[in-house]
Amino acid sequence: MKQLDAVTGAYGFSGKYIAGKLLEKGHRVITLTNSFSRENPFQDKVTPYPFHFNQPRELVKALKGVSVLYNTYWVRFNHKSFNHNSAVENTIKLFQAAREAGVKRIVHVSITNPSEESKLEYFHGKAVLERKLKETGISYSILRPAIIFGKEDILINNITWMLRRLPVFPVFGYGSYRVQPIYVEDLAELAVREGSRSLEENKIINAIGPETFTFRGLIEKIGDIIGVNKPIISVSPSLAYCVSFIISKLVGDVVITKEEITGLMADLLCVDTEPTGDTKLSDWVKRNKERLGKKYANELTRRANRRIAYVH
Repeated sequence: MKQLDAVTGAYGFSGKYIAGKLLEKGHRVITLTNSFSRENPFQDKVTPYPFHFNQPRELVKALKGVSVLYNTYWVRFNHKSFNHNSAVENTIKLFQAAREAGVKRIVHVSITNPSEESKLEYFHGKAVLERKLKETGISYSILRPAIIFGKEDILINNITWMLRRLPVFPVFGYGSYRVQPIYVEDLAELAVREGSRSLEENKIINAIGPETFTFRGLIEKIGDIIGVNKPIISVSPSLAYCVSFIISKLVGDVVITKEEITGLMADLLCVDTEPTGDTKLSDWVKRNKERLGKKYANELTRRANRRIAYVH
C-alpha cells in the first residue's frame, strides 16, 4: 500500500507545495486544516481532517497510519482571534498526538535563529517547539527558513505593492540587516527529501536560498526589476511602524509588527551556512514582474474567508 503522510495546511501556502510534491511521489496524503471549504488544486486527492486541538482523541485518530507528518502550522502575529501562545500550545498537542498515533517522523518548519532566551515571541515560541519536538522521541527534521517567497506569498508581494504606490519607501534604520529568501517549491522539495530520511537521522537545516540581500538592497533589486525606482529613505523604527500602522488601517490588515521590525534589525533572518535552495529571488521576480504587487495580499482576509484560494 502507498505510504500515508499528513501535511498541516495543505490548502494554504507552503503546505500546499509539500502536499503536491508528496502526491507526485505517489504517496497518499491527508491534511489537518481549519479551511475545509477553501479552493485547492487537489480536489479529492487530499483528505481533510479538522485540527481537533481540543479533542485529543480525534486528533490521534486522524493521524493513525501516518508515516510522516509535515508541520507548517503557525501564526505570524498576535490577534484577537489567534496568538503565539495558542499556536505553541496547539503544536505541542499535535506532537503529542503524533507520538500516540505512531507517526514515524516529523518534518517541522521553524525559523532561522530561534532562541528560548529571545524576548520576541515568534523566535521564542519556535525554539520552545523545537525542544518539545526533540522530547517526543520521534525521528525529526527541523527546517529553518528565513523568508519564503512564491506565487501566494505576502511579504515580497506587498513590498512590491508598496513600491508601486508609495512616493518613497521607508526602511528601518539604514536597512543593512540581511534576509535570505527561499523559494516555496525549493522548501517543499527539501521537506519531502527530509521526510524520506532514515529514522535514525535527526536533522536541523537552515532552509535558505542562494541570494543574501540587505533589506535596502532587496527593495532596490525589486524596484530595478519592476522598473519602479522610488527614493529609499532611512527612518526610525518607531516612525516606520507608525507609517505601517496607517497603511494597515487603510488595507484592513497587519502590514508589519513591532516584533517583526525588531527581528529584522537584529539580523535574525540571516545565517552563515550554505544555501539549501537553488531558485534566486531576483530571477523569480523577473518572471513574475507583470503581476507581482498589482494587488495587496491581505493575511486577515485570508483567515476570515476560508473559501477562496491563496491568490492575489
